[in-house]
Formats: sequence, structure tokens, C-alpha cells
Amino acid sequence: MKFFHLSDLHIGLKLLNRDLREDQEYILRQIVEAARREQPDAVLIAGDIYDKAVPSAEAVEVFDRFTAELTAAVPDAAVMMISGNHDSAPRVNCFRSVLARQNLYMVGVPPAAPDEPMEKVTLKDAYGSVNFYLLPFVKPSMVKAVVGTDENGTNFSYHETVRRLIAREEIDRSERNVLVSHQFYLPAGKTAGEVERMDSEIRTAGNIDEVGADVLEPFDYAALGHIHKPMKVAGETCRYCGTPLACSVSEAGQAKGIVMAEMGEKGADIRTTVLPLRPLREVRIIRGTLADVLEQACGDYVTVVLTDEADLNVIDMQERLRLAFPYLLEVRRENLRRADYTAETGPLPELDPLELCLAFLQKADEEEERILRDVINTVREVK
Repeated sequence: MKFFHLSDLHIGLKLLNRDLREDQEYILRQIVEAARREQPDAVLIAGDIYDKAVPSAEAVEVFDRFTAELTAAVPDAAVMMISGNHDSAPRVNCFRSVLARQNLYMVGVPPAAPDEPMEKVTLKDAYGSVNFYLLPFVKPSMVKAVVGTDENGTNFSYHETVRRLIAREEIDRSERNVLVSHQFYLPAGKTAGEVERMDSEIRTAGNIDEVGADVLEPFDYAALGHIHKPMKVAGETCRYCGTPLACSVSEAGQAKGIVMAEMGEKGADIRTTVLPLRPLREVRIIRGTLADVLEQACGDYVTVVLTDEADLNVIDMQERLRLAFPYLLEVRRENLRRADYTAETGPLPELDPLELCLAFLQKADEEEERILRDVINTVREVK
């Protein structure tokens, strides 16, 4: 059984107000061509299809064309997608039963009732069945009717919620099982603070959305979405594939690709290969003096970091930079006075919004901290 693992398409994304439609279409065509060449039995897209819950008409058009071309390139393959935290779950879920009859599974909403199982798609090959469990992004409040609450009527943590959702499934361990999920799974042996996160990711205050990797143990492969940098959670078979295209300057220089997994019989090693994706334009950070920077003119998306120690009194500096870099994203400055200041006082600590609020209030109790966390996380989700 061969399948593609993709996630976080973020169709409709703007990079510092740069419209990425042309770049996204370029990458999506590469995905289609890779599928045509490799002929996988399934294509898995682990959430964040769109960048916004209410995507623009142009974004919907791009997705529609991609889906049509993909299903034409691999007419016998099952295409499975779930909603991520950027998507509107009901929109992704629309026409779910109709599309399933066309071998296109778009699952936006997790189980809503105690007797409703997780969506499962079963494919067969020479070694028997492969069960694909499709779990869209969930928050504890979304599924409390399914997993319940604690003795105080409080929602369970993200970890306990996901653990209970998986535990209620009757997973046949003698068969091969694959999970498609969009959550913040912690790599084994790491804390949330040790996981490198990209600027384009939505992060919760206090990392309340973390889920331990141990809940993935029942599955032979976990196709994960949400983290934008390719990352292994537990070996080769529990991993984030990352975004197919850089979504922020913090992803500059990252190698992007499709994870192709090939499963043999139950218990045998799963072979994974990363099929590289080449962007139309790279995202780059170019650092140096103005003179040095201008010598590196290119057609990529560029953040310029000027290191001139003296103030630049160049009237046409912006114009010269834009002529050298037609896809200039931003210009930053590093100067000697700032360096001297930080050297004397030490770097300022980086605090997240919750820590800043608590530092300001000083004597916030547990209930006030909970309210603050809820407010900050709500604001982040609707940005």
C-alpha cells in the first residue's frame, strides 16, 4: 500500500501581504504530477486546507482545480482530507456522504454523539486491509458530549480528549492502521517549549493544546498536520510532513516535500521517502550592509536585514532595494547602538501574551489565569 502524506496547504495565504496564489498553484501542480508519476493508492491531507475559515472565491477556485486535477491523475486512489484549526469544519464537511461515493473523503467534523465512531476508510491490497482513521482538529469543548467531562463538569485536557476519542474505537491490531490527525502532538521526550514553532502557526497560551505522542501507539503510521516544519514525533512513522510551501519568513531555507509511505505486511518496516517540492520563488533572509545586500539581487521573496553600523542617509534606499528585489517582503535594521544596548543590559526575555498579562497583574488567581488563557486563545483562533 502506497500513500502520500500532505498537510497545511493554507490555500489563500498571504505572505506579509504578498498574494501567493501563483506560488501555491505552482506547488499544487507539482503534487499532481508526483501523484501521476507514483500512482499512490491514497492521498492524505492532514488539515488546514485553507488559510481562513471563510476562504475567498479565488482560494476556493484554486482548491477546486487542484482536487479535480488530482483525482484525474490518480482515478483509482482514495483522496482523504480532514479539517484543521484554520478551516471551517462545517464547510469542509459539506457533501461528505456524496463525495465519499466518489472516493473523495472530506471530513470536517469529529464524532458528535456517543454512538458515532470516527470516520474510517478501509482499503485492501495483497496483504489485507489498511484502515485509515480520519480525525479532524478537535477542541475539548467540541466533543464533550462524546468523551464526557471530569467529576467537576470541566472539559478534559486536549491530551485526554484525543486519548479518549481514540480509545473508544475498536481498532483491530492484527490489521494495519493509519491515523490522519491535526493536533499539536509532542515528540517523545520533549516539552512544548523545546519544539520549534513557525511564525505562521497559531499557538495556544500555556500550550494547553499539547497531546502526548503515546496516544498514537495503536497506529502503524500517523499522518500528522499542524506543525509547519517537517518533524518526526515518534520515529519515521509518526510524523509531520510540514507545509508544501513556506508560509512565513521563519520557514526560510526549509526543504519542503511530500512524504510517500509504502506499507508491506503487518509488522514489516514502513518505507518512507520525501519527494521534494521546488517553489516558484524561495523565501530568503539576506543580511549585510546595504552595498553587500544590493549585490545579491534576485527574484525570490526576500527579507532584508541591514547591518550598517551608521545611520543610512540614502534617499532612494527603498527604491534601490525594490529594484534589486522585486518580491521584497520587508526591511529590518540591525545597528551598533541597539547591539551596544543589548550587550549592556542583556537580551529582553521573550514572553508570550499570557505571561505578559500575568506579569502585569502580579497576583492573578487560578480562575483569573484560566479566563485570561481562554480569551487569548479565542483571539488567536479568530485572527
